[in-house]
Amino acid sequence: MSDAIDTTFDLIIIGSGPGGYTAAIRASQLGLKTAIVEREQLGGICLNWGCIPTKALLRSAELYRDIGRAQDHGFGVSGPVTVDLQRLVARSRGAASKLSGGVRYLMKKNAIRVIEGQGALGLLNAGGLRSVRVSRPGQPDTKLQAPRVILATGARARQLPGIDADGLLVWTYRDALMPPALPGSLLVVGSGAIGIEFASFYRALGVSVTVVEAMDRVLPAEDAEISGIARVSFERQGTTFHTATQLEAVDKGVDNVTASLRRPNGALHRLTVDRVLLAVGICGNVESLGLENTRVRVEKTHVAVGPFSQTDEPGIYAIGDIVPGPALAHVASAEGIICVEKIAGHHPEPLKTQRHDAIYNAIAALEKVRFGELPAETGELFLRDVVLGVEIGNLAIERGERLVEPLVAAINLGLVGGELFLDGPGRIDLLACGCLLVDAFLQLRGRHHAIGRAFRYRAFGGLVGGKRTGRCESNERRHDDGASQVHRRNHG
Repeated sequence: MSDAIDTTFDLIIIGSGPGGYTAAIRASQLGLKTAIVEREQLGGICLNWGCIPTKALLRSAELYRDIGRAQDHGFGVSGPVTVDLQRLVARSRGAASKLSGGVRYLMKKNAIRVIEGQGALGLLNAGGLRSVRVSRPGQPDTKLQAPRVILATGARARQLPGIDADGLLVWTYRDALMPPALPGSLLVVGSGAIGIEFASFYRALGVSVTVVEAMDRVLPAEDAEISGIARVSFERQGTTFHTATQLEAVDKGVDNVTASLRRPNGALHRLTVDRVLLAVGICGNVESLGLENTRVRVEKTHVAVGPFSQTDEPGIYAIGDIVPGPALAHVASAEGIICVEKIAGHHPEPLKTQRHDAIYNAIAALEKVRFGELPAETGELFLRDVVLGVEIGNLAIERGERLVEPLVAAINLGLVGGELFLDGPGRIDLLACGCLLVDAFLQLRGRHHAIGRAFRYRAFGGLVGGKRTGRCESNERRHDDGASQVHRRNHG
């Protein structure tokens, strides 16, 4: 990079996932000269290796399943329906590439400088500017500086001790997104969002799928009743579950893996499968960031932060999957917006992360949103009332599926509690509409990469006169965030 190019900014963001790029756009809107550093593809894990390509695969698998039911609707399908896996994967990768390109367009549109490479924090100079070194293999380092830096480097798949994910026989989510061929059988280790989505995808395409979960139920982070009904739904499709079971070891063969599973009664069970997918959580990308030059505190691979994403080192902030809390893209975006508004001297409200929507998008037609929490002093949900259900349930009856566990407690000037779990066709649109309605009272941020979210940002001005009750002025004047801009760029 030439010395003639300005390397001093108001804000430098390391990482360009939904948290990073949304924060950069908001910073530019607020007049901050901003640079964003990215070592891989713009858009981060979500757009390139997470939510976007996964949902593209799930949509293809859902279509495959629905074609098998075409005769129920009066359509004749002659001959078996075949799967062209390479074209299916190529479509998924194309969706990711297109949205990554959309982020690059938004960086240019908002005059945000993009620097490719690994960013690392340096020292603070006498003028109060923090240095950031950007390194790239085979090229000289680039030195930047700014008074404030946001870390938005995301997370990666957690590994199990002694079990090597080699990308051939033992996969992580990246390998599962680009299989060279469909395995005959798959063992999924972990039944959280990542494990359940991939189990659903591969089972829909005819793969024999077994899921192992160390906890005593699937989707262990969710309501126990929901967990039980979800398991029945997956088992009806042919997925096998082993809960309270530990994966102790794997023995790799030429083209298969034998897994040693410790069952609840202590017995050791050996299961031979073609491939194993590790989906046992994530760990934050805190390495190689130069944190040793700072007072930034790392706890269990995540950066400790305050209510506005500030770390223990003045001028350094952290957002998204690198910090504790829900590892959800739209939560990262919300954290980025709030952080930047605080930096710019506005007065945003801190994000209430207990009020978020956790989405498990699977072929079991599983969609779930958590509508906030009641005040702590009540100690419990005082009402389990079906507010939504009859019409949604009627939509689902057609496919033998149903609305499950509609829990929406009383909406009373912002007091909302409970969970809504949709199982059936039309669930995504209905969920988006539900978020749109409830958001008038809560700090729900809406699903990322969803039509409903783009609609939400456009519609709210007309619905409530451009203002949201209880929001600060800076929030009320907020422009569309990065996610909705990407959606309009790619979908009109």
